[in-house]
Amino acid sequence: MLSTREFKIVIVDDDEDDFFIISDYIKAIEGGRFAIEWCNDYNSAIEIIRQRSSDIYFVDYRLGNYTGLDLLQAAQEEGFDDPFVILTGKGNKVIDIKAMESGATDYLVKSELTTEKLERCIRYSLVRAGDLKELKARENKYRNLFETSKDAVFIADEALNFREVNRAATGLFKLGSEDLMDFNLLEFIKTEASKDRVLKLFSEKQNFHDLEIEMEDAEKEKKACLLSLAFSKDNEDKPVVHGILHDISGIKKAELANLQAHKLAMNERLMRTLAHEIRNPLNNISLSIEHFSMPLDSEEEKTSLMEIMKRNCTRINHIITELLDLTKPLELTFQPHSLQEILDESIQMIADRMNLQKIYLNKVYPDTEVVIPANKAKLVIAFTNILINAVEAMESGKGELTVTINGSGNHVSVLIADNGAGIPQEHLSRLFEPFFTLKKNGVGLGLSVSYSIIQSHNAAIDVRSELQSGTQFHIVFNRSQE
Repeated sequence: MLSTREFKIVIVDDDEDDFFIISDYIKAIEGGRFAIEWCNDYNSAIEIIRQRSSDIYFVDYRLGNYTGLDLLQAAQEEGFDDPFVILTGKGNKVIDIKAMESGATDYLVKSELTTEKLERCIRYSLVRAGDLKELKARENKYRNLFETSKDAVFIADEALNFREVNRAATGLFKLGSEDLMDFNLLEFIKTEASKDRVLKLFSEKQNFHDLEIEMEDAEKEKKACLLSLAFSKDNEDKPVVHGILHDISGIKKAELANLQAHKLAMNERLMRTLAHEIRNPLNNISLSIEHFSMPLDSEEEKTSLMEIMKRNCTRINHIITELLDLTKPLELTFQPHSLQEILDESIQMIADRMNLQKIYLNKVYPDTEVVIPANKAKLVIAFTNILINAVEAMESGKGELTVTINGSGNHVSVLIADNGAGIPQEHLSRLFEPFFTLKKNGVGLGLSVSYSIIQSHNAAIDVRSELQSGTQFHIVFNRSQE
């Protein structure tokens, strides 16, 4: 049964007699209330459709120079989605099939019309239209969620080849949506550990959530992400994978910075205690040197003892100075300086070491001068410490040191890369800790000093390393002091 509300019906037919016959059938429907409007040409029908004020349209297949299918196509181009029933004078299977393929709700033959058939057609068309509108509303809602999500959302095939992505995904991968269709998710997962974890879970075809992985975008920038995958099937019953990538790089960097600050604060007390304890014997050693004028077994013995004590005094005092520098915040003055000049001065500081170890230097600088706000003296110290570590990590006669400057927008980056032994992954997080060192006779303060200086310049530093392949220090500065 139809509801008690009044339904507005439009009959598009250039034959007035057919209009009256169809109207009479409709009016005879028991329990129905209808407002029926006649339209006898194609152009008028288009205008009525644009008003979107009717519930259902009965359209004759032949409309002068046009057909009912032409009208349906034009209506769909206008975003029309109300019930559309095609009428013909004689049954025609070809037209029937075309009508249904074109999106018509139903197909009726005029000579076979009855009140019962029209009642059933109207009821079916209205129910179907309601279902389609509800489906479209849901689709629009989920489409909006898909497109506006801040997380990268994608649909892939059973091999993880991308089939559809949202705007956030293009930002995460640094590629356009069309370009991403040529890629597989696994191509962006560069570390073997992350790739193995994804492949293991993927092979089980079980949904999983928030798997932490490391990815690399099209511009070679590494990003920490949480990956979730859900397995399903599309309308053609083909397997598909729905995925979400949540970028947690910012959270990771904040955690790392907070952890480093915490570690430095914990070490402050230790460093001050060590400084106090070492300076007492240092004074005693310095005084004892003055008393070495007393006769000894030989002059050579006296000279040897004095040199030993002087060296240790100098070393202890040097350690104390560096320790105290680490514990107090750097209050530096900044002036515009050429980054090329700062790096060249730092490289000059280690030139002798490079020559002795026969290290090849490759400098990649932009043609124009890159100026940043900096404390030149301190920044030279920071770069020199990093360069020394790079040189000492490389094998004599086979080492290659690369120093690169890249500038883009308000940021400029420095890359210091070597082809040395590399650093084990488990040690990377401790690299800037005071007293942590992988050298036999190292103190473990050089990189801590560099880290403190670079932080005071509002710069970010990132270290990437692979065993037997080398290490890269990536430092990013702001061109403006703010």
